[in-house]
Amino acid sequence: MNDSLLLASFMIAALVILLPLLFHLTKYLGVSSDNVRKNEPVEGGIRLTHKDSSDGFNVKFFLVGIVFLIFDVEVLFMFPWALNLRELGLFALFEMFIFMGLLIGGLVYVYKSGILKWT
Repeated sequence: MNDSLLLASFMIAALVILLPLLFHLTKYLGVSSDNVRKNEPVEGGIRLTHKDSSDGFNVKFFLVGIVFLIFDVEVLFMFPWALNLRELGLFALFEMFIFMGLLIGGLVYVYKSGILKWT
């Protein structure tokens, strides 16, 4: 039998035996504390509150998220362009300048409209 095959078989056997054993031992070795507070339902780190459903988040959270996504997608378009710039030629360079100009114009609009001001 090949040495690497023997080693891989031993590692798989060890994992199959050790993982269930360790998961079982954590039930006995760990500290157990069952209380009412621990068993409350929590969603996303925010405790459940009994507020009116019309009370939502501030719209600034959503606007900042949308602006982040727009500029994140910009970076996704720029990586393949930068990797293939020599093959694409001068026309692709001018196209990227137009694309960047539109995005910079959008950033100026976002800044002037006050979306990035938090107060």
